[in-house]
Parts: sequence; C-alpha cells; structure tokens
Amino acid sequence: MYRAQIYISLKSSIADPQGISIEKALHSLDYKGIKDVRVGKYLELNIDQDCSEDEARACVVSMCEKLLVNEVIERYHFDLEKEE
Repeated sequence: MYRAQIYISLKSSIADPQGISIEKALHSLDYKGIKDVRVGKYLELNIDQDCSEDEARACVVSMCEKLLVNEVIERYHFDLEKEE
C-alpha cells in the first residue's frame, strides 16, 4: 500500500483572492511582515492495491490530471511513501 500526499495550488500567474484576504487580515492583526499569501488544497489518500512504486506514481498523476487538478489554473506536486 502507498500513501500519497497531494499539494495543489494556483499557478503564480493566477490571482488568489483568498490569499489576498488572508494577507490583509494578518496585517490587521499586526503581522506586518507577511506577504504573498497563497491558498491551496491538500489531499491524502491510500492506494490499497498490489503495485510497484512507479505504478502508484502513475496512478496519482492520472487522478490529478483527470479529476483533482484544473491544470489551466492549478499546479500540483505529491509525495508518495510505502506503508506496511
């Protein structure tokens, strides 16, 4: 079994209104040195089948490209670890 940790964020060329709102709120709380706040998504999932690491990686890439990530505006990366 493999555990995937998937990180999804907006591409740097895409405006992030949530990030801007959070940054303004932090500044209003006197966290003045904070800038360039970006909001993203984090997913964890288990691949519970007998497969190689390469097959597990290919499975995660396929899920991201077909469903989890809008590649027009988002980018992603992931970590994969084998679990016993």
